[in-house]
This record gives sequence, C-alpha cells and structure tokens, in this order.
Amino acid sequence: MPSKSLVAASLRPFVLAILSDGPEYGYQIIKRITDATDGYVTCTTGTLYPLLHTMENQGFLTSFWQPAEEGPKRKYYEITELGRTQLEAERTDWIRVNSALSSLWGPEKQIQPL
Repeated sequence: MPSKSLVAASLRPFVLAILSDGPEYGYQIIKRITDATDGYVTCTTGTLYPLLHTMENQGFLTSFWQPAEEGPKRKYYEITELGRTQLEAERTDWIRVNSALSSLWGPEKQIQPL
C-alpha cells in the first residue's frame, strides 16, 4: 500500500482524470481509482467527499443530483473547464516527477507499471 501522503497527493489528479470521461458519483469514483490501480490505491468516502467539496469550491467541479434506479438520489460530479485546465497542469507535474524519479533510479531499478 502507498503511504497516506502519496494517496492524498494523487487523489486530485485521479478524480480529475476520471471525471474527464464524464460525470460520476462518489462510489463510482472510488471504484474507478481502485480498479485503475488494481487495488493498490484505495480511497474511503471520508477522504473523497471532503476533496470533492473542496474541488467544487475551487471551481474544478460542479455537481448535480440525479435519481438512482434504486434508493436515494445520488450526487454526481462533473469536471469544469477550469478543472480540465487543472487536469493538464496536474498531468504535466506528474509526468515530470515520474521522469525525474525514473532517471534517478535508472532503468535497472525501474518498477514495472501496474
């Protein structure tokens, strides 16, 4: 399992990337993070929802309620244009960090991607 600080640092780009495919509700976002990392990165609702609210306050996301097939309404989150701009910035940052770490570790020490 990755450290809590690495998970916390990576959640915003995960959320933005997931929502760039279309609106999702909280549980779907958590499932997609888990699926994309083969279970290596997990997220709880207690971690995700405060982040979603913060990102909405920052203008990166909007939200709307929609009836569910069963049970109560679900709150869906959708990326905004500002969120798409932030996603590109996040992508650039993560690619640069990955490249720098890869160059420091050298090809003989690289871990195979998930």
